[in-house]
Amino acid sequence: MTRVLEAKTRAPLSGELRSAVVFLHGYGADGNDLIGLADPLAEHMPDTMFVSPDAPETIAGMPMGMGGGRQWFPIPWIDGSSEEAAADGLRAAVADLNAFLDALMVDEDLLPEQVCLLGFSQGCMMSLHVVPRREDPVAGVVGISGRLLEPELLVDEVVSRMPVLLVHGDQDDVVPPQSLPMAAEGLQKAGFTDVYAHIMKGTAHGIAPDGLEVSLAFMRDRLGYR
Repeated sequence: MTRVLEAKTRAPLSGELRSAVVFLHGYGADGNDLIGLADPLAEHMPDTMFVSPDAPETIAGMPMGMGGGRQWFPIPWIDGSSEEAAADGLRAAVADLNAFLDALMVDEDLLPEQVCLLGFSQGCMMSLHVVPRREDPVAGVVGISGRLLEPELLVDEVVSRMPVLLVHGDQDDVVPPQSLPMAAEGLQKAGFTDVYAHIMKGTAHGIAPDGLEVSLAFMRDRLGYR
């Protein structure tokens, strides 16, 4: 049984819904962490709604006031959980996110090609893991400061392929910058032909203005803005 993900939303600036961007936050945060990106993006994507769900699990021992305190799945080297718990958590979160995306498209009468995902850190990992295994390809995925989980399995498990933009800071001390070329290689081995990359110079584990600008251009193109 899947868990219902609560989400922060911003309606289309124009009042006319033609597409959606789903933000997936990182470990220890919640949907509030990324929904603010809608402010600078909306004027350039006026017919797009922005949705930022909370990850399904609270992190034991982390106060909710500290950035939200939620996780998509446990991370053993951070929280001391077992590899089995991490794997179980990932499987459950995959089901939760798939159910959330299915419900969003039905409720808002959107086709997969009208939806982009933008994931940061653990949210990037979720994006790159989930959408290639869905029946129908979404318009595109922006993966920021994350990595591709289980690339060796994706080759056999990929169902749909969509353009992917990978963005990473060259000073990231949380998720190593070399995760970007490793993710690109894994995607390409799985048959992805449209994989783009952008390195944010002098940037640690975060989203710099140039990274957001490149992401905006990518999503505008994928969602049909001209």
